[in-house]
Amino acid sequence: MTQQPSVSKLPHPQCILENIFAFAPNRDTLGGTSYFIVENQTNILIDCPADHETNQKFIMAQGGVKWLYITHRTAIGKAKEFQTAFKCDILIQEQEAYLLPGLKVTTFEHEFNLSPHTHVFWTPGHSPGSSCLYYSRNRGVLFTGRHLLPNSQGEPVPLRIAKTFHWSRQLQSVRFLIDKFSTENLQYICPGANTGALRGKRVIDSAYDRLAYLDLENFKFKSLF
Repeated sequence: MTQQPSVSKLPHPQCILENIFAFAPNRDTLGGTSYFIVENQTNILIDCPADHETNQKFIMAQGGVKWLYITHRTAIGKAKEFQTAFKCDILIQEQEAYLLPGLKVTTFEHEFNLSPHTHVFWTPGHSPGSSCLYYSRNRGVLFTGRHLLPNSQGEPVPLRIAKTFHWSRQLQSVRFLIDKFSTENLQYICPGANTGALRGKRVIDSAYDRLAYLDLENFKFKSLF
């Protein structure tokens, strides 16, 4: 794998929950945060971290990668290099698979099971193929990519930006999550960017209660951030 030449040092991935690690933000994915679920024979890398020796050695020490799951198009990064190095399968929603030409890619339309504890589902809006991953352990963890991000107060919200594909669909996808989960099975959100707003916590706790509190009708009229 090709190292990022201007980065001599990179922080080691941080354990944020049992069996879950967060990587340092990656400039190749516009400052995106990647995560790693270590689960026996089904290690899952969520979005691409920096293609750096520190990350490579850490992943190898955990037994490599079975799946590289991409939450949205901006998070592709150096997917080709990671697949070459770790012989992993790549999973992405079918509408964004064309952005990975020449790679071995598994696609899904609405839902896909990666393991008995891990499930992905389509949440369009931020981009056509945006999706989220749900991990049922640790009282329920939702990896949201850029579908939901922390605002300046650390609250999980949909953010409308210039490149938002379809704002109304994004809000519908948030409603889908609220209807799908409950306080009993969704305790944490791991956002795919803006993690600095969490002020070192790295996860959003009481996740379902915070989602259920959102006034989605009010968000319809939000201007671009």
